[in-house]
Amino acid sequence: MDTFALVVTIAVALFFTYTNGFHDSANAIATSVSTRALTPRAALAMAAVMNLAGAFLGSGVAKTVSEGLIATPTGKQGMMILFAGLVGAITWNMVTWYFGLPSSSSHALFGGLVGAALAGASTVHWDGVLEKIVIPMVISPIVGLVLGYFVMVIIFWIFRKANPHKAKRGFRIAQTVSAAGMALGHGLQDAQKTMGVVVMALVISGVEDQGDPIPVWVKIACAAMLSLGTYAGGWRIMRTLGRRIIELDPPQGFAAETTAASVMYSASFMFNAPISTTHVITSAIMGVGATKRISAVRWGVAKNIILGWFITMPAAAGVAAGSYWIVNLAFG
Repeated sequence: MDTFALVVTIAVALFFTYTNGFHDSANAIATSVSTRALTPRAALAMAAVMNLAGAFLGSGVAKTVSEGLIATPTGKQGMMILFAGLVGAITWNMVTWYFGLPSSSSHALFGGLVGAALAGASTVHWDGVLEKIVIPMVISPIVGLVLGYFVMVIIFWIFRKANPHKAKRGFRIAQTVSAAGMALGHGLQDAQKTMGVVVMALVISGVEDQGDPIPVWVKIACAAMLSLGTYAGGWRIMRTLGRRIIELDPPQGFAAETTAASVMYSASFMFNAPISTTHVITSAIMGVGATKRISAVRWGVAKNIILGWFITMPAAAGVAAGSYWIVNLAFG
């Protein structure tokens, strides 16, 4: 039963990674596709490859997820908590994907883990949740918004005398690089989050000890599933990010992607903080768009997106808690 529970939990974790990939593929490529810098399929293929590469760049985020948020008991109860947390995250991912709302898969996962832990009477490291999840959740979009605005202002100033048509062609090419950087950062962040959950499952089952390095097969499996999900695409959310917030041109797309990638690399390597790629790229798009004129950004759409950000963690936590009670009733 313990082995079966471990296999099922890991399978569900990998499926979450897959939903994360197609849910968040828009983060890396929506701006490039909307400005016609890349065709949709070429963009998706590039993003899938870079996601795969990014997953192997570090392990700090995975350690934060596996050790810094909740403390689960070993054995069946701990595995049920993980399983229920993943169910909560997957459910919220599917709901927001259906409605085309670019919510955070990361915060769906964190909300699911916390909700399941509370339902299972396990310890939640509230200091870690506050320091590594809540504070970055608030700060990273603000940084993305402000930095995106100033990056775009700098681009305007540097290219103020350039031929507009030549500049746009150049930035369309440059967007290939910035989109690749964004996709690399997505792999660095989001593949590691699931690695952390799989490591938790291995520790709970006694296969690994706390503090052991992440097994290579875990890295490969999580990276591959994220890449497959990315290639499957998330067209509903892509339309929201690429068109409904603001109509982007190549310089704006380049500025937004460069800004978001920079924030993700800083969070990963400097703070080991698992931030939301969705929050960062969305806020960067808003900041870049605001340089055109404030009214150019469709703030009504932005308001709905921001509302989704605040709903995500408690909604996923509620679903995860309900899932834990059902699983506990059936198998506890």
